[in-house]
Amino acid sequence: MTEDLYTTKRSLELEWQQEHLKEGRYTLHMGYIDKKIQEIVKQIIAKEFEEQTLQTKIAEAKAEVSIAT
Repeated sequence: MTEDLYTTKRSLELEWQQEHLKEGRYTLHMGYIDKKIQEIVKQIIAKEFEEQTLQTKIAEAKAEVSIAT
């Protein structure tokens, strides 16, 4: 899932660069692309935090299991 978000982000960044090369200046469309990129970055951060939290819980659960049982 995170890889899909990174792919989307790279695609939007490429679209932004192409728009800049085409127009030669910052446009309203580029501002829209910037906002979409910011939203994707927020989603990436949230998803990675969620995945890290899950990994931490798994590691803690493994530590609680006793060999004697």
